[in-house]
Amino acid sequence: MKLTFLTAAAFCAATAVFAHEYKVKDITVDHPMIFETAKSAKVAGGYLRLTNTGPTADTLIAVSADFAPRIELHLSETDDLGVARMTKQEGGIAIPAGESVTLQPGGLHVMFMGLDGEPLVAGDKIDATLVFEDAGALDVTFNVEARDADDHKAMDHGEMGHDHDS
Repeated sequence: MKLTFLTAAAFCAATAVFAHEYKVKDITVDHPMIFETAKSAKVAGGYLRLTNTGPTADTLIAVSADFAPRIELHLSETDDLGVARMTKQEGGIAIPAGESVTLQPGGLHVMFMGLDGEPLVAGDKIDATLVFEDAGALDVTFNVEARDADDHKAMDHGEMGHDHDS
């Protein structure tokens, strides 16, 4: 019985370390994270899950963080020929009422740009502010996590085409 309790306590503690969430009004932000980067990286992708429990849609319109001079909301897509492209989401990222939107490699994501060559290392914490059209500003911390070398979804943003004029 004691072993079961200790195992359950250890599981809960481990889950709390990996699952961090934030809330502002009807918007919940789950597990903001960034993959570790190489020293030469000039960009990094940020990922998270947005859930809107409210009766009306909201939109993530901006992200700010001191470590990156420019931050944009992007969508990665691969065309029928296998060419990957990123496009800036000019109007932000819509979060429909009662739904969740996941920002993940190969799809919608936060693009941290203009990094100065200091690598992001697994275990680092990056403070940022998410700004929603209706819910307002929300301070979050992006955990920097190890990149699995076999993770085919962890794209190298430096090799993708960028369809924005900023």
